[in-house]
Amino acid sequence: MVSGAIVFSYLYVTTEIPQPEKIAMAEKTTVYYADGTTAIGTFGEQNRQIISCSTLPSYVGQAVVASENRSFYTDNGIDLKGIARAALNNITTGSRQGGSTITQQYAERYYLGETTSYTGKLREAVLALKIARTQDKSTVLCNYLNTIYFGRGAYGIQAASQAYFGKDAKDLTLAQAALLAGIIPAPSSWDPAVNAKQAKARQTRVLGIMVEDGYITATQRKSATMPTTIATRQSNEYSGPNGYLLQMVRDELTSSKDFTKDELDTGGYRIITSIDKTKQDLMFQTASPSKGGKGIVPDGVQVGGISVNPTNGAIIAVYAGDDYLTKPLNNATQALYEPGSTMKPFALLGAVQDGVSLSTAFNGNSPRTYTGISDPVGNYGNVSYGTIDLYHATAYSVNTVYMELQQKLGASAVAKLAVDAGMSSSRITGKNPFTVLGNDGVHLTDIARAYSTIANQGQRSTLHIVDTVKDGTGKTTLYRGPTSTTRVFDSPSTALVTKAMRSVVTYGLGTEVQNVGKTVAGKSGTANDGTSGSFAGFTPDMVTVFAMWNPDSSGNPQIVPAFGRYTAASEYPIHLFTEYMKQALEDTPDKAFPTVTDSGTIGGRDGTWGTGYRLSTTPSSGPTSSSQPTASPTQGQSSSPTPSSGQTASTPENSGTDKEPATDGDSGSGDDARGTKSNSRKTTNGKSTESESSGDGSAKSGSE
Repeated sequence: MVSGAIVFSYLYVTTEIPQPEKIAMAEKTTVYYADGTTAIGTFGEQNRQIISCSTLPSYVGQAVVASENRSFYTDNGIDLKGIARAALNNITTGSRQGGSTITQQYAERYYLGETTSYTGKLREAVLALKIARTQDKSTVLCNYLNTIYFGRGAYGIQAASQAYFGKDAKDLTLAQAALLAGIIPAPSSWDPAVNAKQAKARQTRVLGIMVEDGYITATQRKSATMPTTIATRQSNEYSGPNGYLLQMVRDELTSSKDFTKDELDTGGYRIITSIDKTKQDLMFQTASPSKGGKGIVPDGVQVGGISVNPTNGAIIAVYAGDDYLTKPLNNATQALYEPGSTMKPFALLGAVQDGVSLSTAFNGNSPRTYTGISDPVGNYGNVSYGTIDLYHATAYSVNTVYMELQQKLGASAVAKLAVDAGMSSSRITGKNPFTVLGNDGVHLTDIARAYSTIANQGQRSTLHIVDTVKDGTGKTTLYRGPTSTTRVFDSPSTALVTKAMRSVVTYGLGTEVQNVGKTVAGKSGTANDGTSGSFAGFTPDMVTVFAMWNPDSSGNPQIVPAFGRYTAASEYPIHLFTEYMKQALEDTPDKAFPTVTDSGTIGGRDGTWGTGYRLSTTPSSGPTSSSQPTASPTQGQSSSPTPSSGQTASTPENSGTDKEPATDGDSGSGDDARGTKSNSRKTTNGKSTESESSGDGSAKSGSE
């Protein structure tokens, strides 16, 4: 007891009461790249101006007292039991409970970032006690008014008045003062621009207390209607591409419920992200239409890109746009595009799970008709592939084969597999009859997470950009990003799907990706009517997705025009993937995918999949195209399926790595499209329209 009294007395004597301009100056939260030393930016721009409170109308201070500490003028300014209770709560639960009186809040702001420890709370108590005993109430209240955070980056009543009403604090009306006072506990969440209903309720509460405590009359309360606030001005910290990263960090941490917006703005934390600066810079230089795409990408065409670590879900790099302030919609996490044939691997996974050998022969001709779909479905350019196995059907993205897989599995089953892999159940529902052909709008992050599950041998991770959050000293870790995984598929099944996806790169439509110089699997995709194109690919340690789409001035999807040597919508994303991954993986050793044996049965367990037979010959290297496709699947076909029992497969178990020439005669970085009439919900860049594709099976949209 004696030693404790001595310590307290020593702290009391040596503790200096800070001037208002010293309060919260070290409270900026800084966000860092994965190296923990290079800053991306900060939260909580210090917008403050210390003023003399003698210029303020009396109701400004009274409104704050009514809102925060009704007994301010009569209490001793400190609640030691409350401080002890808050300290215990902070330490045992990890939350950040503050003081209850204005004096305590003022003291807490000076030591914010340290008050989760017993030492920090003791310092806060000593400072609060000294303030209460040495300063009069008007001084304490004025200092509080000059330092408290009001949201919108505004510290102090003067900055708040400018931020919310565009005027000096001395000119605030009673209604405006009551609004500002009311939102102090959670200004970012209760900002009228965010939650007008809650802001009004808080203002009404303050005015009611002011009447009860005799500060204003009932008549004054009645006339103090809800004021209009000005538009929020975004901090310049968010300018350029880093603004997207800062907003992603903020969204992730507030969504976790571990931090509030105000805590991030004022907490003085050190946030370490998973973003690799070298790869982030590389992705920006590669994907940005103002950098690597300058003079190549047509004006208005949008590009998005993301790289993640499939083993733990950490986001490595992201291209979301050039400037957050100019266009805050994030092209990787918010913009919607149709993934096209990048949805096909989930149907392939379903077939594998049902025991179907990937050497089973299917009818790859075009067009073909399907139960429940009135119009025929065609391949890109109405190309017919004759009898083809699932390796080649994946390599060339043969729509008619994959529609047959969906007929066997059911669209809802294909959707469930995609959702289990990590896609959004609200976007991929299985209600779309062309689910397997990717007619539903998705985010790049949907595809990145789902492909990560395949790359990670059936284990699903949670995408995240925050690695850790530390206190201001950097010594205490307050938060860690989610790195655990959940097994959703067996590893042999995903390994077999990966093997088939290797064929896209080794001899299919993505042969340009061979220039990466590493073992890569992937899949290209194009929207139903050519309004978007994408490529998603991976190594065992990195998944990367690039997409492009073409919204008009209202955000409605338009056909991606041909430009340069890129005639189909997925060709440029294939090129972006190749250029980025070639450099991103340059200094890393090549890593093979798991070896797998196809233990499935030709024709599936019941013998009803495909033709029920193994291929007798290698698929034709010259598929034919019908210039006038019809509803009859036999017209204009290069060949008909030829059942041949007991013959060896034309596609050996290592076919995923065999290099064969592209059968469509192009360079290997073209598109394979879906054909035919469907009512597809086009969702791009935050807008939605209904569009209809070609009903004649000609796939004239150039989609895959």
